[in-house]
Order: sequence, then structure tokens, then C-alpha cells
Amino acid sequence: MRDRLEVPGGLWLRRWSERDARAVASAFADPLMRGQSAEPPVSQEAAERWLVDQDERWRQGSSFSFAIADRQDVAVGNVAVGAIDRRHATGWVSYWITPAVRGTGAASRACRVLARWAFDEAGLFRLELGHRVNNPASCAVARAAGFAVEGLERQKLEYDGVRYDVELHARLATDADPDHPAG
Repeated sequence: MRDRLEVPGGLWLRRWSERDARAVASAFADPLMRGQSAEPPVSQEAAERWLVDQDERWRQGSSFSFAIADRQDVAVGNVAVGAIDRRHATGWVSYWITPAVRGTGAASRACRVLARWAFDEAGLFRLELGHRVNNPASCAVARAAGFAVEGLERQKLEYDGVRYDVELHARLATDADPDHPAG
């Protein structure tokens, strides 16, 4: 399976490496990222452990996490397909992006490339993702990446004692690729 993929707009998807620890720690220090991990890897050591975990999951075939890298090969985000169920050929897509490239369409372009890779190279048929309903930016990423809305999961997530509804999206290998660039 390829582990380096070109993304329109001058970005690349590549496997995470140990040199990315500082970028990971910086990304998770952003207040918008605090809920993305049970133990946010905000220290150098925690970021290094996070990277080792991503590599181990890749080798096991249970999750494939790609750094979104810019032209200087600096990690500016992450797209991943995890919770892989080989029997049913399904996976769960997740993504995050640093403040420096938010709003540029980088996340949706990277998700489109990841989805095509997951269908063609990882052998998956159905990809799912979810976002809190109070996160319209994440919804825009999902829609621009070709993920159709499938429903609402009521009060699925809890952050700081507050329950949030989650909108579920999915994309099938048989769905047409989105033909519009994400902006």
C-alpha cells in the first residue's frame, strides 16, 4: 500500500514519522483540539508516544493515519481511517487540521484522497465519520469530501459535562468521487 499520496493544492499525505513530534504537540495545544484525544499529546514525550501508536496501528492494519504535509514537508494536519472491520470492509474516518491551514479546503481535499486510497488500496467499501452538530466546519469538510449525511446520533458525546448530538456521514466505494474542488 502506498504511504505517500499527492493532495491537490500542494499538499501530501504521508505516514507520520518521529520528526513530527513537535508539530503534533503544537497541534494538540490548540484549544479546539482538546477534545480530540482522551490524553492530548501536548508534551514532546506524549507526542512521541502518539507517533509510535500511529505506527503500531499501521503495522497491525487496524488504523492508517496520514500526516497532511505542506510543500516544506511540515505536518499541518491528520487524516486517518481506523476502527477497521475487515469482515464488513468498513472504517471510521477522522481528521484534524492546524490553525495555519484551516479554511483553505486542505482537510476536505485530504479526506477525498484518503477515501480513494481506503477504497482502492485498503480494500474498504464503506467509510463513516461523525461530527458534533455544533461544528459546521467539520460538516463542510465531510460534505466536500463526498460523505453523505445519514442521520443523527442523539447525545452521543460528552465534553465537560455537556452532551452533544453527532451527525453521521458515510461514503461508499460505489459513490461518485466529488468533482468540485474544496474551497
